[in-house]
Amino acid sequence: MSEVFQIIRGGRLLDIATRTAEFADILVRGNVIAEIGPAGLAAPDGAVVVAAADRLLMPGLVNGHTHGNSSLAKGMGDRGTLELLLNSHPWTGAGFTQEDKYLAAKLTACELVLGGCTACLDMFAEGPAPSREGLEAAGQAYMDVGMRAVVAPMMSTRGLWQAIPGLYDALPEELQALADTLQAGPGTASIEICRDALHNWPHDPSRVKLGLGPTIPHHCDEAFWHACRDLACEYGALMQTHLAESKVQAVASQKLYGMSLAAFLDAQGVLGPNLVAAHAIWLTGDDMRLLADRGVSVSHNPMSNLRLGSGVAATVAMRAAGINVAIGTDTCTCADALNMFEATRLACTLSRVQGPDYEQWLESAQALEMATAAGARALGWEGEIGRIAPGYKADIVMLDLNNLSYVPLNEPINQIVFAEDRGGVRDVMIDGRMVVRDGSVTTVDMDKLRADVEAAVERMAPARAAARERVEGLAVHVGPFCAGFAAQDHPVNRFVGAV
Repeated sequence: MSEVFQIIRGGRLLDIATRTAEFADILVRGNVIAEIGPAGLAAPDGAVVVAAADRLLMPGLVNGHTHGNSSLAKGMGDRGTLELLLNSHPWTGAGFTQEDKYLAAKLTACELVLGGCTACLDMFAEGPAPSREGLEAAGQAYMDVGMRAVVAPMMSTRGLWQAIPGLYDALPEELQALADTLQAGPGTASIEICRDALHNWPHDPSRVKLGLGPTIPHHCDEAFWHACRDLACEYGALMQTHLAESKVQAVASQKLYGMSLAAFLDAQGVLGPNLVAAHAIWLTGDDMRLLADRGVSVSHNPMSNLRLGSGVAATVAMRAAGINVAIGTDTCTCADALNMFEATRLACTLSRVQGPDYEQWLESAQALEMATAAGARALGWEGEIGRIAPGYKADIVMLDLNNLSYVPLNEPINQIVFAEDRGGVRDVMIDGRMVVRDGSVTTVDMDKLRADVEAAVERMAPARAAARERVEGLAVHVGPFCAGFAAQDHPVNRFVGAV
């Protein structure tokens, strides 16, 4: 069978390093970029022509952190902290079936590709523990849409209510009993499920691979961390955890371990190049140097950090320390729109409220590198995706230059980072396959997907209502307790605008 060639003609190719967008043709052989040259680049006979006139060609965005399971709970919750969001998980996910897991991941993938995102790290949550069937279903959803993903099951050995020092004891007796029923399952069971899933993973790992997601350091006991570390090493799997996302977590670590969460993970032998730390807001300078020394990547999730009032991460300081910092959206229940352009813009602009020295602020090109090449490195695909260059996979986003964000086209990178709202995304090629064409997903019947989602949410409504009634009594105590807990002194301050 002869190799399939495509030639993308007439587009302007974004070069992040030089901040230019010159006309160029791109020859794609199979799923790999074979050659880039001036207009009229020679192509083999029979090569499929992809017309890209009035298109700005850029690398696919790489989302360093999301939760695909939450897309069916989109729009739920308003003024709440991270801890209140965690408290709500028992009801937002109530009534979730195996079919819903596939559906939720599929909806997530469609929203991401329509926004120019070609790869993500999905910390997929099932309760009370992961299942091989659920993980394979989530992976199948990404395969079916045509998107790259790392599926990392979110796991713990203790719940929110048992993990924060003093919270359980502050609950009335009847609510302690409720919290006991919401306790996470045993870590050994989760490890064996993950081992089975890793050993029998049915999906092409160049497209969708399985990782591990021990959720929050102090929500997992030391034996579980050791087991995750060893299993990841055995299978060469990526890990992700939420590191120092809130001040509550940072203070809890000092009380529990007498050290920071980063130092605690290092003591467990967990820190390394296969770990992606999500959020990483409440880090000290020593923490940053430690992560850099161990080769840990960070996923900066600015919209979620703002939405939950978690604080503003010191991304410039992290990068200066030598940390590979990627960008993520987080999930629909705390960042709402899975919009990598929005996250990239926020990452860039939030660096500018942390000090008056403008030379220390992130440049737009640096932010776009974080959303592409740095994300590829974090997800274990460095040298394969995140750039448009010969030898890289053909993951290419085509922006409409007729969109008013680009009229006139003066500084393409500035206009992408500061003006693009994903409305300019017209075509998206992933692995050499056109997954989005003229603003529509080509691989999914979107009318059927919408109908299936609406039916699932309607079916889940009674279970959600019953579960919500049960856990709202906990929220009355969790919110005030955590607010008081976070008022304690800590070596760094990541809040802004305090008076």
